[in-house]
Amino acid sequence: MKLGMVGLPNVGKSTLFNALTNAGAESANYPFCTIEKNVGVVSVPDERLDKLAEIFEPDKFTPATLEFVDIAGLVKGASKGEGLGNKFLADIREVDAIVHVVRCFENSDVIHVDGEINPKRDIETINLELIFSDVEMLERRIDRTKKLAKGDKKFLAEVEFLEKLKLHLEEGKSARSYPFNEEEREVIKSTPLLSLKPVIYAANLCENDFINNIETNENYKVVCEIAKEENSAVMPICAQIEAEISDMSNDDKALFLNELGLEESGLNRIIKEGYALLGLISYLTAGKPEVRAWTIEKGTKAPQAAGKIHTDFEKGFIRAEVIAFDDFISCGSMAVAKEKGLVRLEGKDYVVQDGDIVHFRFNV
Repeated sequence: MKLGMVGLPNVGKSTLFNALTNAGAESANYPFCTIEKNVGVVSVPDERLDKLAEIFEPDKFTPATLEFVDIAGLVKGASKGEGLGNKFLADIREVDAIVHVVRCFENSDVIHVDGEINPKRDIETINLELIFSDVEMLERRIDRTKKLAKGDKKFLAEVEFLEKLKLHLEEGKSARSYPFNEEEREVIKSTPLLSLKPVIYAANLCENDFINNIETNENYKVVCEIAKEENSAVMPICAQIEAEISDMSNDDKALFLNELGLEESGLNRIIKEGYALLGLISYLTAGKPEVRAWTIEKGTKAPQAAGKIHTDFEKGFIRAEVIAFDDFISCGSMAVAKEKGLVRLEGKDYVVQDGDIVHFRFNV
C-alpha cells in the first residue's frame, strides 16, 4: 500500500511524515520546503504476527509494509503548472490513497501560505486542482469515445456517462462524491482520476485540543463536514505529538498517549484507516523458517492469494491448509489444531479471510 501525503505548504505535512516514518525529510517554516518527494517505508503493526513469532521463534520475521510518499506542497494553479504543480500531480497519480493534511491549529509563529487558517478554503484549493486535472483528462477521453461512437453506437452510453461525470466535476465536486453504478465504475477504471482516489483527511490539531476536547476545535468540525459530504475518512492527529513520541520506547509511548486519552499512535490509526479505505486485509504464513504477513484485497480467492507469495503457487495451486488465527492460538500448536479438526483443506473458490494462517499446496 502506498499513501501519498499532500497539503498546502506549512500545514505540518513534512513534520508528520518525519514523525511517522523517521525518514528525515527536511521540515521548515517556509513554502516549498519539500521539492523532491520523500519516501518512507514502515512496518504494519500486527499483534497476531508478534504472537506467532513468540510461538514459532522463526529465523525470519516479515511484517507487511506501508509506503508513505511526502509530496511537494501544492498551491492554486497547480493544474496549470503553477508552483510545483505538474510534479505534484504526477507524483499523486502513483499512490493508492491520499492522506490530506489540513491545518486546524492556530500558531502565529508558523506562516500560513494564505495568511490565515481556513480548512474549507485549504481543502478546496487542493481538491479543485485535482478536479481541474481530471476534467482535462475526461475531455480527452470524451473526444476519443465520440469518434468510436460514430462507428459503433454502443459507445454512445459511455459518452453520456462521461459527460455527466464531467459536469459533476465542473460543479467543483470530486469524483469520490459521484454516485457511480457498477457498470460506470468499470468504465472509469481505465481513466485514473485523481479526485477519485480514496482520501483520509488528517486534521492537524494542537496538543491542547487532545488534552481538552477536540470537538471544541471549530476547524476540525469543518473538516469532518467536508469529509462526510464526499465519502472520505477524517482523522484527528497532532504532528507535534507524533514527533515527540517517534523516538520513545513502546512503554513510554503508550504511557504518553494514555495521558492524552489516545489508545494508539497516529501511525497505527492511519494504517488501519488506509486498509479499511482500500479494502485490504492480511493473511499469515507461519513456520520455523519465517513468520510473515501478506496484504491482499478483501474477496481474494486462495489461488490469487497464493500468487502473492510466488506466481508458481498460483499456477500450480492444489489446496490451501487454513486455520483461523484465534483457533490456532487456542490450540497452541498446529499438531493440536489438526487433532481437533480445526485445520481445513480449502479449494480454488475459497475466499481468504483476515487473519487466516495458510499453508499452500501446489505442484508445478
